Amino acid sequence: VAAARRTRTLGATVDASSFTGERPAGGTDALALLGNTIATGAILVVLILIFGPVSGAHFNPAVTIALSVRGRFGKREIVPYIVVQIIGGIVGTIVAHYMFEEDAVTWSTTVRTGPSQWAGEIVAAFGLLATIFGCLRYRADAIPFAVGLYITAGYWYTSSTSFANPAVAIARGFTDTFSGIRPADIPMFILAQIVGALLAAWLFRWLHAGDPDD
Repeated sequence: VAAARRTRTLGATVDASSFTGERPAGGTDALALLGNTIATGAILVVLILIFGPVSGAHFNPAVTIALSVRGRFGKREIVPYIVVQIIGGIVGTIVAHYMFEEDAVTWSTTVRTGPSQWAGEIVAAFGLLATIFGCLRYRADAIPFAVGLYITAGYWYTSSTSFANPAVAIARGFTDTFSGIRPADIPMFILAQIVGALLAAWLFRWLHAGDPDD
């Protein structure tokens, strides 16, 4: 339940900030992206601070899978968590549409495909998990701020604007704002995100080999 609420809030923030950023930006993509970036990074800090003590602040299937590979999350809980994360993201998008008097679902027509976009998502997910694993080992108390700052930066330095979250990628298929993604392009984004997360899990297992926590 907590995972669904967190992902719902994240999904609603990403989508709602697309509306509030896109409208005053007057067609200026950079301004719209800036508004979306600030809101997303800020809400991530808040959500992790609030829900971290409850259930680890899981609202990202790629993070759930990578943590399970590292033995930090029970394998039996992976599927239930991912299901509620996806549902939460979709519900958040619908809530955002309702707030801004849009149709509940407006399928995205934004094309996001090709090797450069997929590479961007591998880099985005890898960096996100590197941030999490590094902080877990050395500065666990910094995770909320580190993750929020990483995603804020990732919006701008990756070719894909750093979705880095399969549940959010699916939710963005339900909105035809500039932050959306055409449903046909979602599967490759999810694959790239999982690849990036698993690469980070492998690298940090090697880097931390012999440490007491590993």
